[in-house]
Amino acid sequence: MASNPFVVEVESLVKRFGSFVAVDQISFQVEAGRIFGFLGPNGSGKSTTIRMLCGILMPTSGRAMVSGFDVIREPERIKERIGYMSQKFSLYDDLTVRENIRFYSGLYRIPREKSAERARWVIDMAGLSEREDSLTRELSGGWKQRLALGCAILHEPPILFLDEPTSGVDPVSRRNFWQLINTLSDKGVTVFVTTHYMEEAEYCDTLALIYRGRIVAQGSPGSLKTEAMPEDVYEIECGEPMGAMEILKEVKGIREIALFGKLLHLMVEKDVAVADEVKRVLESHGIPLKRVFKTTPSLEDVFVALVKEDDRKRLRSEVQKAA
Repeated sequence: MASNPFVVEVESLVKRFGSFVAVDQISFQVEAGRIFGFLGPNGSGKSTTIRMLCGILMPTSGRAMVSGFDVIREPERIKERIGYMSQKFSLYDDLTVRENIRFYSGLYRIPREKSAERARWVIDMAGLSEREDSLTRELSGGWKQRLALGCAILHEPPILFLDEPTSGVDPVSRRNFWQLINTLSDKGVTVFVTTHYMEEAEYCDTLALIYRGRIVAQGSPGSLKTEAMPEDVYEIECGEPMGAMEILKEVKGIREIALFGKLLHLMVEKDVAVADEVKRVLESHGIPLKRVFKTTPSLEDVFVALVKEDDRKRLRSEVQKAA
């Protein structure tokens, strides 16, 4: 009998806080040894979901299995199998680097004969070989980030949960951190990461886009761009892009217009040809058009379009209920 390829399985998971639904009937699976990204804005339900999967927060209803254990009935067994790093890094600022590592070694019950080896690995990985006796609060954001990651995986867990792990760190530290994540994934560690950074989402093998507690799309970054986009995307290079944004709102079929550097991205109803009309409208207002063409959407394009579509569906539903 073949083993289950999924180390995380979620089915119709719900979390309510009073009348507020933070997580609303979400379902997904995470394959072993892959990087799974949970992409969404602040307040979308990412952190609530990850806390339920880590056995920290009890679901209201639904089902979730992590490493073969049920999050409702066996949360303590799950905690033995995972590493968890929160966006606040879960470090003690009044302890030194060495003391933080020693604390987590005890927490994870790492055998004494192995704890020194693992501590040295964390210090080398984090680049803190000359800062072992520094107080953690004296470290930069990037150093704290790597130390927190090292403490989360001292016990070499097969599954790692990262909740907004790069929030508040500089771009260089963020890039270096993702190199570490890819190294862990190459060694077979399953990584579940929440983020609101579009560029980070590109590093993931699979993504779930979450908005207002609901998953609005799932797939690889490439498939989301080619299959999940509810609209066509046109790219425009023209003079006076800010002025063009206002003018093009009158073109039939254009739903959204976004500024991308000096270019414009138009979200257009599927299969509605707008290039000729865009050219005519801009020329009639004296704005020179260099080029207009249909393009592959960015992840940001996809996410914004899906969010807008979800808002429209919710509004229609509310109107129908009120009728």
